[in-house]
Amino acid sequence: MDSQQSRVLVQLRDMILKGEFVPGERLAEIPLAEKLEASRTPVRLALASLEHEGLIEQSPSGGYQMRRFTSQEVADAIRVRGVIEGFAARLLAEDGASRQLLRDLKDCLDAGDRAVNKPTMEIDDYAAYVEMNDRFHKLIVEGCGNLALKRVMDMLGGQPFAAPSAMLPMQSSMEEGQQWMRQAHRTHHAMVQAIERGQGSRAQALGEEHVEIARMNLDYALERPELAAELMPGIKLVSKGRNA
Repeated sequence: MDSQQSRVLVQLRDMILKGEFVPGERLAEIPLAEKLEASRTPVRLALASLEHEGLIEQSPSGGYQMRRFTSQEVADAIRVRGVIEGFAARLLAEDGASRQLLRDLKDCLDAGDRAVNKPTMEIDDYAAYVEMNDRFHKLIVEGCGNLALKRVMDMLGGQPFAAPSAMLPMQSSMEEGQQWMRQAHRTHHAMVQAIERGQGSRAQALGEEHVEIARMNLDYALERPELAAELMPGIKLVSKGRNA
């Protein structure tokens, strides 16, 4: 994949996840090429890749259109992420994590502690936690050294609200938000402890349990669609239930 096609693919995926297209909207090559200041070929190839990823679908009239996602699809993707990340943590525990990786993970723990362990979190604290959370999960996945696992995680990260920090904006709006973040960060601590002690089964179980807060955030968002749309515009792509 050349650099222009890669750039177009990243831009289009970002536009989709930010909710810039509505379900059923036609994704025409020429307008998209003009908007992205690219030629039609990389746009065409990027659209084909996005269909393969499951983010868009073929239009009955030809070409592609934005699809709708069900809350069950999003919840399933979050759950699968937990299984994959749990397995990555298990590999690290059983194969042994490097000293540098453990130092980097503990730096994340310290950064998260500074963000959540205060009487009231401010907006900068939430932003710091999101940055820490993204880094922590990336370290786990990349550190385990399993390339197939990393490819699966890259694919899941491109699904609506399946990435590690995708649902965190909702927590800044709820009374229980800081409490949930503290709970999630305690799990971060426990995962690092399990990895350091070589407790593979425990590390995996913690990884799978960890995503339950993201699923709770999803339920909270779907119960408050107007608030959710302000914080996460892409939520309008998601409908309740199993059928789009």
